[in-house]
Amino acid sequence: MSQNEASNPHQGETNQTKNGYLALMSRLVIDEKLPVRFMYKTVPEHLNDTGWRLFTGYEDEVFLADEQVNLIPVPLERLVQIDDSLAPLLEYNAGTVWERHPESDGWERVYDYKIPSANVDIEITNNPDRFNETH
Repeated sequence: MSQNEASNPHQGETNQTKNGYLALMSRLVIDEKLPVRFMYKTVPEHLNDTGWRLFTGYEDEVFLADEQVNLIPVPLERLVQIDDSLAPLLEYNAGTVWERHPESDGWERVYDYKIPSANVDIEITNNPDRFNETH
């Protein structure tokens, strides 16, 4: 999808999940002054969260595992100051993924990336005795 297509979304792709004003951005964007090259929107985790997660593409598993240290909450307004090409993308709904290749200025929509979700450990039972044991 070209940058022009990104700024003209299909109807219904930008009218949900409008909560919050913060995104989580890789510390590498701020500390190392690297450009954002990959981003996705997950379901917001709290009222201030938009669900957007932004990365440079240089983050490894160890870096990503320490989310509390390496992902910084940043207001959307500040994101657009850092990179104004993000503005039209930030309007999209949860489930949206974008990438920008180093040799390209434009963003492309990604359809085959599985957005990570929080691990929730639940157990479902239809047995009332078992349910009562755990509650």
